[in-house]
Amino acid sequence: MKQGLISIMVVFLLSLFSCSLKTEWIDYVDPLIGTGPSTTISNMKHGSEHVNYANAQVIPAVTMPFGMTNWTPQTRETEKKCNAPFYYTDPYVQGFRASHWLSGSCAQDYGSFTIMPVTGELKCSPSVRGSHFDQNSQITTPAYYAVELENYQVKAEMTATTRSAIFRFTFENSDSAFILVDTNSDEGQGFIQIDHEKNEIVGYNPVHRLYQGIGKYAGFKGYFVIKFDKSLQNFGVYQENTPKYKQNKIKDEKNIGGFVAFQVNAGDELLVKAASSFTSIEQARKNLDTEIPHWDFEQVHQNIRDHWNDLLGRYEIKSQNKEDYVKFYTSIYHCYQQPRIVNDVDGTYTGFAQDDNVYQANGYNYFDDFSMWDTYRALHPLYTIMNTKETISMIKSIVLKAEQGGWLPIFPMYNSYTSAMIGDHMISLVGDAYLKGIDDFDVETAYKYMRQNAFKSPESLKDYADGKGRRSLGSYLKYGYVPVEDPVLYAFHKREQSSRTLEYAYDDFVLAEIAQKLGKTDDYNKLLERAQFYKNVYDPNIGYLRGRHENGSWVENADYKKPQKYVTEATPFHYSWYVPHDVAGLIDIMGGVDSFTARLDTFFVETHYWHGNEPSHQVVYMYNFAGHPEKAQQTIRKILKEEYGIGPGGLSGNDDSGQMSAWYLFSVLGFYPVCPGVPEYVIGTPSFDTVNLTLEDGKKFKIVAHNNSDDNCYIESIKLNGKPYNKTFINHKDIVSGGKLEFFMTSDPNTGWGSEKDAVPYSLSNRKQ
Repeated sequence: MKQGLISIMVVFLLSLFSCSLKTEWIDYVDPLIGTGPSTTISNMKHGSEHVNYANAQVIPAVTMPFGMTNWTPQTRETEKKCNAPFYYTDPYVQGFRASHWLSGSCAQDYGSFTIMPVTGELKCSPSVRGSHFDQNSQITTPAYYAVELENYQVKAEMTATTRSAIFRFTFENSDSAFILVDTNSDEGQGFIQIDHEKNEIVGYNPVHRLYQGIGKYAGFKGYFVIKFDKSLQNFGVYQENTPKYKQNKIKDEKNIGGFVAFQVNAGDELLVKAASSFTSIEQARKNLDTEIPHWDFEQVHQNIRDHWNDLLGRYEIKSQNKEDYVKFYTSIYHCYQQPRIVNDVDGTYTGFAQDDNVYQANGYNYFDDFSMWDTYRALHPLYTIMNTKETISMIKSIVLKAEQGGWLPIFPMYNSYTSAMIGDHMISLVGDAYLKGIDDFDVETAYKYMRQNAFKSPESLKDYADGKGRRSLGSYLKYGYVPVEDPVLYAFHKREQSSRTLEYAYDDFVLAEIAQKLGKTDDYNKLLERAQFYKNVYDPNIGYLRGRHENGSWVENADYKKPQKYVTEATPFHYSWYVPHDVAGLIDIMGGVDSFTARLDTFFVETHYWHGNEPSHQVVYMYNFAGHPEKAQQTIRKILKEEYGIGPGGLSGNDDSGQMSAWYLFSVLGFYPVCPGVPEYVIGTPSFDTVNLTLEDGKKFKIVAHNNSDDNCYIESIKLNGKPYNKTFINHKDIVSGGKLEFFMTSDPNTGWGSEKDAVPYSLSNRKQ
């Protein structure tokens, strides 16, 4: 049945081409891609070797771009870590969740609530009341979801705004009907109250931390308000599966919720409006009254649909392969879910890091949930091209977090500090934008906190344990690397010392570039020297990454092709390519260009490459630095074909807040940000005949691939704005200034284009000191 459904979905989506006059960009988006077990080649081989990446962990969310709340069908009731609200293979729908799930992650949901209609006998518990549904009856778009709840003969529909949603439940039979609302607190600390006179339910679900401070109260709650367009005929609360009629509130017990009751006739519709806030119930009510002041379901649906069409339409493609449209526009959808807006409609938001003050964002949105170890690589560079206003808002939000908490956050989630992954990549996000000319924020204050992360550790162990500051910075500065004797305490990912060394060296490089631009010469020289610390964890005898002891000796019996404790979610072979800021230096370590190229060949031919996790994402583009762009071009096309597909299993590994999708978008455009912080993109191979990018200021950047086909994946020559262009990278300024980039494609790999090695922008030896 599942395979048959996939075929039906593909036929339906591709049939849209036969009526192109009616087709809008949003019609190509398939939110079910990535909701099922991954069927991609590298994931099948490598997924279970490191972390369980059986599923891309995305949900079919109805949401505005960067929406505070993602509204999704729910097939699993828990908010526990690594449990997404929806899985394609689950047989029952338990309700419709106002979710704050980090899309494509192994994090946890928080501050959510769930709404479910039932008829006939009142069934309260999600595990008891779940309804069968026909996968063929689901309609999933970014703007609308509909499904038939077979057990109750109810058609459920939902659409949304940034913070609110409206549901339409249509009852096929005359019967008793109930709307249930779960507070979704796994800790048994939720609250719900029914106001019979106002036809309203309110409540909250306290947020608890993950990673640093795991299980502790995060200092804020997910508040909600729910309204009905019909008078309540009865009401009550429940705990587990036991209803208590006429009781209007319940608090701090396991598995609680509230319900309202109606008597419906066949064909009746019931409209339900709901809104969320992280500030208060009153603010949730204000969000709802502002965003949906009426009961017009279709008006809300059209508004969010128009919003998505405007965004998607800024990426206009023409391709000979019809499936490309589905993969391309679905990838854009996945790229615009996090970071999320967390301020209310009037700009109010709760302070960062258990700061319970309420602040005001004026003229910008306040963002949270930055999956930084993943998204600094491609997602945020994409925003620097297409979404500069949101990028500025994100950076302002980061600076505010630093001011409120005292330290630049590294991986802020749940409005709290975490050290969920390794590195210090807020420096990359801020630096990449600033070095590209996006500077409408307090640069000096941002630099102050970035520098503090790079040069100091918190004096208080409590602050350090809470997630403030770089992990093991003292070891890194003392030895020039993090030795294997350092257990890297107070981190979710402990140890992983050699990977940390590489990522800190990269972050120091980006901070050095910022310091140079700001005229801070002493900092620049110190940081540039530290940017070479990566060399200290490469064993010169083998030319690969290795664990190193405090006395300088190397870890023995370490197979670089197998996972090691001093490497993050990968093997040393994967991580050995992670020197994006000094590829020339890496080539020297590996014995020169020929040896470097041979090792890349082995990496791909022996199928060590694992696309399902981030450490491998820049590797294929390394061929360009060795003067073999034709190998990059051939391999990029192979990855695109094997690792991205149509259907629930079409994503490789966790999507990680859109990083997997952002890799796809850049790679089909024909270039990729190998080293964020250097305002350039390494050229790969374009996949589409034509791409028209419409930038925020109205300028257009057009990409044309002449003679493009599956076989013609090699670049014969390039023109930029009508003039021959021989560089193997394109400058950010050339893109955002608008213009036309033309690729002339061929089936012959021996064109000679790009064979002159051009690694100057990625060589520390060429930096001034």
